[in-house]
Amino acid sequence: MPESQEMLDFFSRPGPLTGLGEYQKHLRTLPAELPALVAALQNLTVHIFWTERYGLILDETRRSEVEIRPAAPKLKRLLELDARPLNEPRPLELRLVSNCRDYSILMAAILRAQGIPARARCGFGTYFMPDHYEDHWMVEVWDAAGQRWLRVDSQLDELQREALRIDFDPLDMPEGKFVLAGDAWRMCRAGQADPDHFGIFEWHGWDFIRGDVFRDLLALNKIEVLPWDSWGLLQTPFAECTPEQQALVDEAARISAAGDVAACRKFYRENEGFQAPGEWIKV
Repeated sequence: MPESQEMLDFFSRPGPLTGLGEYQKHLRTLPAELPALVAALQNLTVHIFWTERYGLILDETRRSEVEIRPAAPKLKRLLELDARPLNEPRPLELRLVSNCRDYSILMAAILRAQGIPARARCGFGTYFMPDHYEDHWMVEVWDAAGQRWLRVDSQLDELQREALRIDFDPLDMPEGKFVLAGDAWRMCRAGQADPDHFGIFEWHGWDFIRGDVFRDLLALNKIEVLPWDSWGLLQTPFAECTPEQQALVDEAARISAAGDVAACRKFYRENEGFQAPGEWIKV
């Protein structure tokens, strides 16, 4: 899908949660090519839901690393654990504990620091469990040569790819492997999918999907909130929202699924119930 230069410029600059500040200098040793960069990130991080598969047991202090919202403090924590250059793989116990959102915003932060357009996206992966849409994040990276967004799942290392029997390229995922939150919402509203098939663990259904619609809308505004953040209109169950409020969710789903960034930015400015608390984005 063609993008305007204005939008590409927008996503090539850090947002409030992806600016790296004094930690940007540590990126110098990282490789420039996307496959090598993804591999380097995987050697610096460990996914919180896969730790036991790697043979790693975490205490609560280590598990709380996924609560760090901005990218810069994440890099700070990583370097506190191991101060070596970022191109050097860490042993498992010295890697930053992360989740899918963290892999995505760290990739976005690193690429934006290099002036490469990148944007985290929130939605659902179809490759984790059969007949299930798993709550998930990935990052879209602009391919200047192909003039399109590549969908990249940067958490899928060799162990995960083998365990999940991944049969596609995680650095250029085909259509259907990842369902944007807005598309999931629209599928369910049209009766084409069961909302209870969307979620993670015991959390699923209409209100869960709606939360991901909010998160993806904000990500297109370069505000990448935590997967469990709840604010504004999300604190009212969808069934209790007014028809006008429900229509706003439908519109947010439509414009975010379409990737209409200009409309998403305008919508975010004009609808207070969708706006993230200011303290979340003051870094």
